[in-house]
Amino acid sequence: MPRYEYRCRTCGDTYELSRPMAESSAPAPCPAGHDDTVKLLSTVAVAGTASAPAPAPRASGGGGGCCGGGCCG
Repeated sequence: MPRYEYRCRTCGDTYELSRPMAESSAPAPCPAGHDDTVKLLSTVAVAGTASAPAPAPRASGGGGGCCGGGCCG
């Protein structure tokens, strides 16, 4: 179940709730019981490195071109 972060406008507390996506925008009272809350935008951090995929192997025989080798004149 996804976790959503909310902030209470009354007390300034920030908290998370696990709830279904369909309920992500539903009112979410803060732990202190205040009703004036707002859902915060979430960010996703992805760590690691990326590399370009290796080129596809070429078919042997022929020099390329429109038909795979020398038949076009």
